[in-house]
Amino acid sequence: MKTSQIAAQLYTCRDLLKTPELIAQTLRRVREAGYRAVQVSGMGPIPEEELMMILDGEGLECCATHEPAKMILEETSKVIERLGKLRCRMTAYPFPQGIDFSDEKAVDKLIAALDKAGAEMAAAGMTLCYHNHHQEFRKIGGQTILDRLYASTSPRHVQAEPDVYWIQYGGGDPVDFCANLAGRLPLIHLKDYRINTNNQPEFCELGEGNLSFARIVEAAEKSGCQWFIVEQDTCEGDPVDALARSFRYLADHICSKD
Repeated sequence: MKTSQIAAQLYTCRDLLKTPELIAQTLRRVREAGYRAVQVSGMGPIPEEELMMILDGEGLECCATHEPAKMILEETSKVIERLGKLRCRMTAYPFPQGIDFSDEKAVDKLIAALDKAGAEMAAAGMTLCYHNHHQEFRKIGGQTILDRLYASTSPRHVQAEPDVYWIQYGGGDPVDFCANLAGRLPLIHLKDYRINTNNQPEFCELGEGNLSFARIVEAAEKSGCQWFIVEQDTCEGDPVDALARSFRYLADHICSKD
């Protein structure tokens, strides 16, 4: 992994992205922290053209996005149009809102809808990924829902955006998970996992928790990962400062030289 492949998931900074003015200020700080790319998510209303002017002005690339789940499945053409405006080829289905994972038929309906939307995106030269949380590690018929999802969709239609924190939280092994997605892993969410003083798991800056990022990154690289996206769902202090600390950890301990 090179530092030029590290991106910031802007959902981390969502409270600092509510207006175009705040977006511009925050993106400048993200670039100053060392990032050259971002994943667009959690942002207040802003025209794509204005956002691209800000990104271009800071020397930032939009490597991927998260779009509303319903839009991805029901208005795929709008997602394709938006990605074109952002000069971006990849998005991820962010969260299975409203899906009852105890209902096998509901799960299979979601899987079929993802494959259909992914086929439409692939025909436009774009890639749909699936972003997991922990609930997809629930088993149906002896198989995790996430394994079922990848087994029942075409790799041409649905790729992976594994989130290593949620894999760990769900009882999976992030290294093995990445290794098993060879050729199907263009994006990965890097976030660390630690146990706090209340004996509860919590998010933290990379290198300050328990995950082995050297092994995770190595496995992801072997599976063809293009973008290593830093995210921290909650931060004790300023979220851009948290992103900066995680970037420095990767640059100092994990990355090869550009």
